[in-house]
Amino acid sequence: MTTHIQHAEQLSTTTLLRFATAGSVDDGKSTLVGRLLHDSKSVLTDQLEAVEHASRSRGQEAPDLALLTDGLRAEREQGITIDVAYRYFATPRRRFILADTPGHVQYTRNMVTGASTAELAVVLVDARNGVVEQTRRHAAVAALLRVPHVVLAVNKMDLVDYVEPVFAAIAEEFTAYAASLGVPEITAIPISALAGDNVVEPSARMDWYGGPTVLEHLETVPVSHDLTACHARFPVQYVIRPQTAEHPDYRGYAGQIAAGAFRVGEAVTVLPSGRTSAIAGIDALGESVDIAWAPQSVTLRLADDIDVSRGDLIAPADDAPAVTQDIEATVCHVADQPLSVGQRVLLKHTTRTVKAIVKDIPSRLTLDDLSQHPAPGQLVANDIGRVVVRTAEPLALDAYADSRRTGSFLLIDPADGTTLTAGMAGASFTAAAGAGPGAAAADDAEWDF
Repeated sequence: MTTHIQHAEQLSTTTLLRFATAGSVDDGKSTLVGRLLHDSKSVLTDQLEAVEHASRSRGQEAPDLALLTDGLRAEREQGITIDVAYRYFATPRRRFILADTPGHVQYTRNMVTGASTAELAVVLVDARNGVVEQTRRHAAVAALLRVPHVVLAVNKMDLVDYVEPVFAAIAEEFTAYAASLGVPEITAIPISALAGDNVVEPSARMDWYGGPTVLEHLETVPVSHDLTACHARFPVQYVIRPQTAEHPDYRGYAGQIAAGAFRVGEAVTVLPSGRTSAIAGIDALGESVDIAWAPQSVTLRLADDIDVSRGDLIAPADDAPAVTQDIEATVCHVADQPLSVGQRVLLKHTTRTVKAIVKDIPSRLTLDDLSQHPAPGQLVANDIGRVVVRTAEPLALDAYADSRRTGSFLLIDPADGTTLTAGMAGASFTAAAGAGPGAAAADDAEWDF
């Protein structure tokens, strides 16, 4: 059984890296991604020919590699990245899933989407401009989302004559800021995405730099966020009860293991009811197995006939999360409509969706100095802040710092299903200053839990 977990761990740490790119407008994110794809020979011939044709029609002699990623017509016309573009490529050493996220302030919410599952974030900085507010915003988002590794790519070194002092000053400022947020590992690399310096091949123009290229670092960085090492959690997605002649008494609970591993015979608790049982069997791909681990999709069978339904969480009896109706969290507001104190919402956590009320918004984060603006009353699009939410039914949440899968949730507009806010339960990277649960929710009739 141990070898199965070791194999899963080896698979997740050596063959696949999820990473996201971020940076201010015109810092060269799309060009960097295009350069990575081009120089690692991950671009199909017809794609390259289309880019060359589009570049020539614009009067450009060299192919504009940014066109490899900016796929939307509005992105190409405006020369900016608007939506999150996912790209898949591979080298002999590792496979990659890349989320290319926008740089504009109004698209910070898109970066939250791209970075939420990333194990590494590449933050680009223009060597001429240095660390700007949007750079700090992206560092803060990476820290909030507990991205384990951050790469600072100081781009456009060709426009500052490839001199070391410019790079050193930017690296020192960013590293100090990101470290104050609690980012565990920061690697600074001087590059020119346009010329290809230190992206895939080492630069002959920056012999003062002895570190890895961007691709070399991506290929060798250890992926420390191993789902099999986390607390075991299984959100029930579907109850299978065929009641056929072949399977008259079959009752299975299907879903994807969010974290950890489950074994036949293990004592488990079903939350929020708190009832206990043991795993009688595990079915995976039509076969019975003794053990299953994240992120496999399986069906669990329990030894006892207890009431289990969609949205329940199955966890080890000796390692179950606490159940609560009062949630304090750091959130990034992603909707155009504001989130206000007293607002009635739906809260979606794993496979469970419940009614909830925003009881308080204690603070909003100011990214310039990481201070907390107390009691803002509401959050608008792209704001990061603290909220206190009361749910109609108990939920089994982990702290986001312990599990990114079972510590995250969404707030949804009950009227039209719009996603309002992405939340991360528990403490943020910095303590909220002078803001306890204060303002009472207005008009809680029918939603007073």
